[in-house]
Parts: sequence; C-alpha cells; structure tokens
Amino acid sequence: MNSRFLASLTLGVAMAATSALTGALTPSQKTAQARPGFSLEAMVPAQFGAWRIDPAIVPLTPNPEQQGLLEKIYDQTLSRTYVDDGGRRVMLSIAYGGDQSKALQLHLPEVCYVAQGFQLVRDGSDRLTTGYGVLPVQRLVARLQERNEPITYWVTIGEHATRSGIEQKLRRLAYGLSGEIPDGMLVRVSSITNDEPGAWRLQDRFVGELLAAMGPTDRARLIGALR
Repeated sequence: MNSRFLASLTLGVAMAATSALTGALTPSQKTAQARPGFSLEAMVPAQFGAWRIDPAIVPLTPNPEQQGLLEKIYDQTLSRTYVDDGGRRVMLSIAYGGDQSKALQLHLPEVCYVAQGFQLVRDGSDRLTTGYGVLPVQRLVARLQERNEPITYWVTIGEHATRSGIEQKLRRLAYGLSGEIPDGMLVRVSSITNDEPGAWRLQDRFVGELLAAMGPTDRARLIGALR
C-alpha cells in the first residue's frame, strides 16, 4: 500500500468524521414542538387593570415587502394600543418565532427603527422589577422629526429572558449544544411623549398590570423564568 493511497484514505476518514461530528452537533429539535401551542391574540387580555384596547387607534399595515419578511421570521405577531382611565396610551408589540436559528433570529428595535428613518438618541440596559422577578430590559428613545418615542423591550430565548447582544448568542449556543433550536419572543412597549422618565414609569406600570392579569403559563411564556 503506497503512501499516496494511505494519505487519501486518511483524508477521507477525517472528512467523514468531521461530517458526522458536524451533523451530531447541528441542532435539530425545536423546543417549540415540545410545548403546547398558543395564540398571542388569546393570550394577551384586551382589558386588564386600568387598561383597555383603544378602538380609535388602528394598527398600521406593513407594506408587502415588510409583510413577507415578518412572515418569514415570525410565526405570530400582535400589535395593539392600550389606553388607561386617564387617557394615557401605551403601544404594545409582540413578535414570536418558533425557530431562533441563525437565519431566523428576532429583529431588534435598534435595527427596525433605524431602518424606518428614526434616530436612536438613547440606548441602554435596565432592570424592570415585577411581582414575578426582575426582568432584564432595554430602554431606547427613537426620534423622527417631532415624534419622540421612549421604548422598553425585552427578549426571551427559550424559557429565559436575556439581554440583547452577547447574552442572546450565548443562550442560543447553550441550546444548540444540547441539540435544540429555541423559540424566541420580543415584547416591546412604547409611548409617544417628550417626558421620557414619565413614559418609562408608565410602561413599567403597564407591564406589571399586564403580568398580574395573566395566568402562570401565559406569563412564563411572555417573560421566561425570572430570578
């Protein structure tokens, strides 16, 4: 057996082993398939605490190109505007994707708002204390001409709320090493006002009252397992 044949044989075995290892480490089981199905429309109450859906506000319809992208990335979306007894409004947007593999990751507000022509004038992390644990959130301010929009949002990957960026990547990696593809949810609340501190206080109250109105299963799906 000559050396050239041995080298070719060794290379072939190595390539086969690499292919097998890659296949073994490629996640294939979607965590969403192991949990009961749900509907965002049914899960999120239309009225709770001092809040109710504002019938005067009709959600904007995305253009066909945006709609096609949304349908590719997300399995469900929900967009509502709520108003309280004092006439204060909060916009709620939720996007759920059952497949958080690299090609179908959630699109964060930092990207979406800028793509629509907004300027981000503030971007920072924060902790929102709820009756069910501390929720890691991002606080943004997006501005377009005279429109000033303070935003609070959070992301869940699988059963865990995570900060954007490296924490999300590490969470997906942890699932991937277990052979799983996690689902993901992005929850965003925002207001149109120049009073940014007041807006965040109002948004925190809105989130707290929303969580209190939900059952344990739906609440855990919305915010993950908090500490």
